[in-house]
Amino acid sequence: MASKRDLVSVLDVERDMMGLLELAGNFKNRAKAGETFEPLRGKSLAMIFEKASTRTRVSFEVGMSQLGGHAVNLSPQDTQLGRGETIADTAKVLSRYVDAIMYRAYRHEDMEELARNATVPVINGLDDLEHPCQIISDLFTILEARKKLHGLSIAYVGDGNNVCNSLVLGAAVVGSNVTVGCPPS
Repeated sequence: MASKRDLVSVLDVERDMMGLLELAGNFKNRAKAGETFEPLRGKSLAMIFEKASTRTRVSFEVGMSQLGGHAVNLSPQDTQLGRGETIADTAKVLSRYVDAIMYRAYRHEDMEELARNATVPVINGLDDLEHPCQIISDLFTILEARKKLHGLSIAYVGDGNNVCNSLVLGAAVVGSNVTVGCPPS
């Protein structure tokens, strides 16, 4: 059995980033061509949302469906987490039912605890420290528009938050330069 791979941080795909972006382009081209492509047929994804989200929920749910899989949306109120079950126990229970877990958490420490205790891959859908899926998507968009990432200069203007943190890490991984402009805290 292959070891599980988590996406808790952009750095978790550091060695594979360009291959991942190439794969995303391949999937997109196949979908545009109308090709039936279901590599996730029979696979299920638990999506735990501590924080509400429109784009993250819809993109994961639609993505799973388009690739042949199924997503199960959970809020802490829908699970035993809302009744005092530990994150570690939730990770172990969900690992028996699903093939992967996407978690949108308030705290990065909780994300790490879920990943440590799950036996299936854990994907960070956002926490207080990082938003790796957003940045991988952003890097894909930039690559499509500019045809390269290495050596590009990227400006980020906004809050110095999880998205900013992940952008700085992601840009370093692909060899882009980032200039950040944030208001004082």
